[in-house]
Amino acid sequence: MGGRLLISPKRGTQGLKLQRLEPGRRKVRSDQVAVEEPLEIRIEYHESGSWKTRSVSVTMRTPGSDFELAAGFLFTENILGSRNQVREISYCQGEGLQEYNVLSVRLREEVTFDPGLLTRNFYMSSSCGVCGKASIEAVEVRGCQPLPAGSFQLAAPVLSGLPDLLLAGQAGFQRTGGLHAAGVFDAAGEPESIREDVGRHNAVDKVIGTGFLNGDLPWHERALVVSGRTSFEIIQKAVAAGIPLVVAVGAPSSLAVDLARRFNMTLVGFARPGGFNLYSGEERILDWEAPSL
Repeated sequence: MGGRLLISPKRGTQGLKLQRLEPGRRKVRSDQVAVEEPLEIRIEYHESGSWKTRSVSVTMRTPGSDFELAAGFLFTENILGSRNQVREISYCQGEGLQEYNVLSVRLREEVTFDPGLLTRNFYMSSSCGVCGKASIEAVEVRGCQPLPAGSFQLAAPVLSGLPDLLLAGQAGFQRTGGLHAAGVFDAAGEPESIREDVGRHNAVDKVIGTGFLNGDLPWHERALVVSGRTSFEIIQKAVAAGIPLVVAVGAPSSLAVDLARRFNMTLVGFARPGGFNLYSGEERILDWEAPSL
């Protein structure tokens, strides 16, 4: 893919001065904060002999892995279905544009693109939908199937250690304390990709975008680990990517549990060394060995 650049020229953190107040004293200190800036995602497609451009979304994100973010977002929103549809991803430069805050996904000339997908898909995936049942049915309508039982399993001791491994890969969080993270891990508990962002959903899109751009999806032999809670949208993105196991540091929502159970996904929450909550898909988790007497 020509012009591929997966690391934004912008920094994901920013230094500043602040005042630290403690009992009986006040002092000036230096600190780092997470950068939050808008990213506009556009699609360029060929129709009736000419190239046309449509703005798809504007999201507040932390600069870095912007191309992965765009690819993952368009895939999980069912706008793109295959890496082969994409000819190029590039930043848009020009008068009136914020540098590196607008990017374009150019489709291959032979790809047919229906702009009506944008309206239909964003309505179906809206977080302010009519009800939980309708939201789950919308995932089924887009063609997602229950995840195969397969051979993918994780040992409980390995699973319980995944959040610490995710944290070890969060360089931005170590500097700022203000970034979410998502990572994809193999059956041995080894991290393959970890991404950070101020938005939980953006971090997940960045990770899934790596698989999309590399042509690796679906990820039937991988686990997704997230640093916070699990919402319906995060489970929906994992289902779209074919990920059978989601591990979270925090709690799931009721609709996230319902969606995981509907699609035969293993969902884990409150994961810590020594234990975790298992909400669905228990067949993929191998128990701790019984202590010897």
